[in-house]
Amino acid sequence: MYHCPTDAADRRHGLLALAALLAVGVTGCKTAPHERSGLDGATSAPAATPGPSQRQQPAQAQGSARHSAAGTPRAYRRDGASHLYQLNAERIYKGRMPPLLVAVGVMNVEIDGAGQVTRLDWMRAPKHAPEVMTDIERTIRRAAPFPAPARMGKVVYTDTWLWHKSGKFQLDTLTEGQD
Repeated sequence: MYHCPTDAADRRHGLLALAALLAVGVTGCKTAPHERSGLDGATSAPAATPGPSQRQQPAQAQGSARHSAAGTPRAYRRDGASHLYQLNAERIYKGRMPPLLVAVGVMNVEIDGAGQVTRLDWMRAPKHAPEVMTDIERTIRRAAPFPAPARMGKVVYTDTWLWHKSGKFQLDTLTEGQD
């Protein structure tokens, strides 16, 4: 039996195929490498030297150009945490965190309408580990621009940083738990 291509099922299959193609294209996108710092405060250069076309891009090109549809700071927190995880994938602690951590810090982050970090305020600073405090602040600032809070204009959100002795971390928003 011959099916007319305007059949609703055929259109649905065509849309699903298009969505799958777009998903594959998006997952192939990567951000430019950026400097990393260890607990000792030393920084290391990216593994590869950027090509000529990458050198001409502004520094903010390493962040995300997308927008957040979040309507509250609590909802934006997930977008901010996801953004930090994407840019720091090699620094994310995989699995459940052990019972003893080097540091736990709670930070307020203010993001303007363009996604730029305008203020960092410690709510609970891990003062016993000043190198961790410095690394957290550096990590947040280097991640700019964050997703622009389109519905709020600007946002102040709070997240908790869980810091392992290896220098890897998890954010409370996306944590895999703790033993």
